[in-house]
This record gives sequence, structure tokens and C-alpha cells, in this order.
Amino acid sequence: MRNSACSGRWSLLSGAVVLSLLAGPALAADPAPQGPVPQSDLLNAELWMQRSVEYKANALAVYALGRIQLDKALADKNWTAATEQTGNYQELPPAVVLDLDETAMDNSAYQTGLVTSGTDFSPKTWDAWVKAEKATAVPGAVEFTQYAESKGVKVFYVTNRSADQEEPTRRNAQALGFPMGGNVDTFLMSKEKPEWGSAKSARRATIAKDYRIVLLFGDNFGDFTDAANGSEAERMKAYETVKEHFGRDWLMLANPGYGSFESAPYGHNFKLSADEKRARKIGALEPWVAPAQ
Repeated sequence: MRNSACSGRWSLLSGAVVLSLLAGPALAADPAPQGPVPQSDLLNAELWMQRSVEYKANALAVYALGRIQLDKALADKNWTAATEQTGNYQELPPAVVLDLDETAMDNSAYQTGLVTSGTDFSPKTWDAWVKAEKATAVPGAVEFTQYAESKGVKVFYVTNRSADQEEPTRRNAQALGFPMGGNVDTFLMSKEKPEWGSAKSARRATIAKDYRIVLLFGDNFGDFTDAANGSEAERMKAYETVKEHFGRDWLMLANPGYGSFESAPYGHNFKLSADEKRARKIGALEPWVAPAQ
């Protein structure tokens, strides 16, 4: 009986070994959490933006569409993307306008740092991130801007990074390969002039005086219209009046991490507590609840 039992155990072990070899190397078990796991509303959004194929594919598709639309715009002198464009703009040199953060430059390392540390955005840590010059390029952004420059199109960056962050931003962008504009200041920062606040219309209007703006790129409604900071109802009404632009001359990158979409449910009141913000966001949802069994 002992030998028979040993033989049976050996047969089972041999089979397990064969299956293991066929399956390839075994994966080590993930370690158990050491202490509490940080809880963050950003987790899924930043996991998607930093690690997913889907995010990269989405960004590449937007910039591929940008090339197609740019060629159409260059062939049509009446084409303009800017609602601020006025007068006889048809003979002005062409330009494209891009937001920087999460449109051209990827700050997911900063965002994921908030997740893993269990902290929130702060101007102090954001300033340190900008001055570290560690942002990477959003997939397709450098290639598109270089293509635009090769077609004689001036590339402008209208960003809500502040004026005192311009130099590290320029160095970071140049290191990534973005066109720098030559002798034209193509980086239009927030607070660079007294009238340049977080709303971007005034900066687009400045560009539109000397250039025909043919495409706008952004990850936030506010990269296209100043109506972004209204209530949810006001934002939807504004969207209905401008939606024909999207996919034509306004090209939107996906950013589920932050933006005016996220703050609209709590009235853009950033002084509220995290729980108050979360409660109002949950209240803005339109759920379907399964019937009780």
C-alpha cells in the first residue's frame, strides 16, 4: 500500500510538472498589501492613461485625424477654427493651437504620484513637477506638430501653466522634439499678460490677429471655448451650439483624470471638502439600478 500510494503521488506530481512546463514560467504571487491601500478617485483614470493600449490608440487616432484635417484646411482659405477670428483672415499665414497638459505633454507621472501617495493636487507640488521637466509626449503629438511645421504652419501652445513656469516648460518641450517657433513667441502662458487668465479666448484672439487658426487641440472644453466653466446645464447648452466643430477643426484628446467636466457638478468650488465634492459628483450621475430580486 505504501508503494502504491507513493506511485500515485508521483504520477500526480509528474503531471503537474508537465503542465507547468507547458504553461511556461510560473508567476510570483503578488505580495499582500502592507498597510492601508491609498484610496483615490484618480486611480482608474490614471491607470488607463499611463498603462493602457486604449489611451495610446485614442491619442494616435486624434493626431492622425489632425493631419487629414490640416491638409483640408490648407487647401481652403476660408477655413478657420477660431471663433475669435475676424476680418479678412484668408491671406494670413496658417497656425494650429494646442493646449499642453494632457494634450501635447503627458503628466501622468505627477497624477499617479497623487494616487500612490494618497494626496491631492497642490500648486506647490505641481510647480515642482513642472520645474523637474519630466513630462513626456502624448502619443502622436510631436509627430503631428513636426508635420504641421513642415507644411509651413506655425504651432502655438496656449497653456494654463503660469508665466513663471515658461522656461522649464520650453526646455521640456524642446527636449521632446516639439517645434519651438523660431523668433515668434509660441508659448502663451497664463498670467503672461494681465488680461491672460485661465480662460483662453484672449490668447487665441491675440494669435488670430496675425495668423489664420486652422485647428485647435485640447483635452478640456475650455481649450476651445470660455463657456467651459459654467454650470453643467450651461456647458451642455454651449456644446450644442459648437458641436459641429468637433472632429472637423476642434480635436479633443481624452482625459478622464481632471478638467472642467469633473468640477462642474460641484460648481467649480475647489474649497469644498473631498467628501462634499464626491457627493455632488455622485448626485450628478444618472444611474440604472437593477430591480431587487
